[in-house]
Formats: sequence, C-alpha cells, structure tokens
Amino acid sequence: MVVSDNPEKMTSLAAQIKVWGQELGFQQVGITDTDLSKAETHLDNWLAKGFHGTMDYMQRHGHKRSRPELLHPNTSRIISVRMDYLPEPGKAMWRELENPLTAYIARYALGRDYHKLMRTRLQKLADRIYAEVGDFGYRAFVDSAPVLEKALAEKAGLGWIGKHTNLINRKAGSWFFLGELYTDLPLPVDNPATAHCGVCSACLDICPTQAIVGPYQVDARRCVSYLTIELHGSIPEPLRALIGNRIYGCDDCQLICPWNRFANLTHEKDFSPRHRLNTPELLEVFSWTEQEFLSKTEGSAIRRIGHERWLRNIAVALGNAPKSDAIIEALKSKLLYPSELVQEHVKWALNQQIIIAST
Repeated sequence: MVVSDNPEKMTSLAAQIKVWGQELGFQQVGITDTDLSKAETHLDNWLAKGFHGTMDYMQRHGHKRSRPELLHPNTSRIISVRMDYLPEPGKAMWRELENPLTAYIARYALGRDYHKLMRTRLQKLADRIYAEVGDFGYRAFVDSAPVLEKALAEKAGLGWIGKHTNLINRKAGSWFFLGELYTDLPLPVDNPATAHCGVCSACLDICPTQAIVGPYQVDARRCVSYLTIELHGSIPEPLRALIGNRIYGCDDCQLICPWNRFANLTHEKDFSPRHRLNTPELLEVFSWTEQEFLSKTEGSAIRRIGHERWLRNIAVALGNAPKSDAIIEALKSKLLYPSELVQEHVKWALNQQIIIAST
C-alpha cells in the first residue's frame, strides 16, 4: 500500500482527481473526512420515529451507514461525485403531470440504470489514482450499500441538503446522481456547502401526500417514491387518490424548487428516455404483459419493482383518471389477474371510476 505523508503531493493529487473526475463525466468532485456524527444523530432520530416504514435495511447495518470506517476498514477520506441526469426541461414534466391519462415516471429512471454507469466511471477514476500513486485502499459505492451519500456530499461541498432532504447545488439545482469512493489516502478535504433554502417552503407545500412533515423531515411512509417503489404490499387507501398519475416515483419537490432554474440538461445519452417512457399512456403501459414489461425496462431502474407492483401502481393511477369506458374495460380485464395485490388495487380503481361517474 502506498500512502504518502507528503501534504504537497496529496494536495496535487486531490486537484488531479477533480480534473480526472470531470473528464470521466462527473460534473463535480469533492473530498471530505469520515465524521458524520451530526448526520448520525439525525438518522437515529428519523429511525426512532418509524419514518423509514418497511425499509428495514435502513437500520439493519447499525452505524455502518454513518461511520464509513466500519463499512470499509481504514477509510479516512471520501471522494464524492455528482452526475447530472435531467433529460428534459421542467415544462415537459409539468405537462405530463397535468395530463391524468399519462403515466408519470420519475425522471431519474427513464434511461439506463445509473448504478452500473456511475460505478464503472468511479472504477476508472480509481484506476487513474492507482496509476499515479500505486496500490491504495478504496471501494466504490453508488446507492448500493449503507452510505449516507447526501451527508457526505454536503460535507464535500457538492451542495446542501434541502428541506425536502435532496441535495441542492447553487449552480446546478438537484437533478443529479451521487457516488462515492471510500479511500485510505490522506487527501486534503474541501469546505462543506452552506444552506440556502432560507424561508422557502415550496417543497413542503407541493408534496402531493404531505410526506415532508417538516423542514428536513420526510416521513417515507407517505412519500410517493416509497409507496410506488419501496413498498411491496398494499398502498394505504387514504393515500391512493393523492398519488394521481405518478406510477414510479415523484419529482414534485424538485420541480417546484427555485434552485432548479439553474439545472442543466444531461449530456449522457444513456440517461435519455427509452421506449417513450417520458410520455407513456396509462392504458398502454397497463396492457403490457410481464414479458413486455421486462423487455421495455431492461437495463432500467424501473425493473426492480417487477410487473406485479407495476400493475398495482398503474391501477391506482387509472382509478384517479377521469371516468372512461376504456379505462373501466381495461381494469375489468385484470380482475382475475393471478395476484391478490393487483386485484385489490384494480377493484379500488373500478370503484373510483364509479364514484367519478356518479358525481
């Protein structure tokens, strides 16, 4: 293992890492230490309130999430990176959200699954560091292990955690992915970002299910992203009508954030929408067989929810759509679908269509 005690060499290396990172397609690179004591307290309080819902993995690893050296021994620095993913202007997204007959999918999931793409880039960054300093300890993470990525990115100067708990950058908004290289190199650290939400409460006000229960506090049990992606069982009935036409995730709190007027469209072709998933009709995607679902979501983050939950989510959206004979027929065609979960939500949606028709 080659770890230099020469501060000048480490300062030069840190500068090179940031250049290499941008050459590899990351829009920003920052470096921080492993002290996450403040974030750990926040996480412990969040878990104690039960805000994580059925996401048991949030507490399964103990303090590995907030103490990087427990996750990867000898870690003393974290190289934090961000990559823009916004595929289209905000006006296009608002247009889809406001059309109750289209299916809205969170924009991060429209293209290729970002996990593999970013991990590959992080490995290339590690390879360049190795070519410069020789053997060193490291491990790459992209939303795939117990890592407090937003807290680390904030400490590394990439942005601040906003009231909606997403990371915000003054010059780039919040439409970006995060990744990390845990390392034992004694690199100089960057100054943490300062908060600039001020008195703004737009994200709290617009949340369709009022999941942002206070500044910097999200009750995942009410969050549309949790309900449509993380939750494996039934969506609570009181929340179904509030979900609208959002069938995979939710972007409302980002769309309304004033800092996103500075957001840049991505240059990564892999993040461009596939199979017209930025403008799908509800009836079209509800008709997909499991094989069609698997085919059209191949290489996408959407695939992780499976066909059953895909139908569950779309059934809810169809129940929220204006009364339509075509919708009623489509729902009836799934009444005998071999899944009690799907049947339950289809029956709810049919009842909603009846309620709409009688008003």
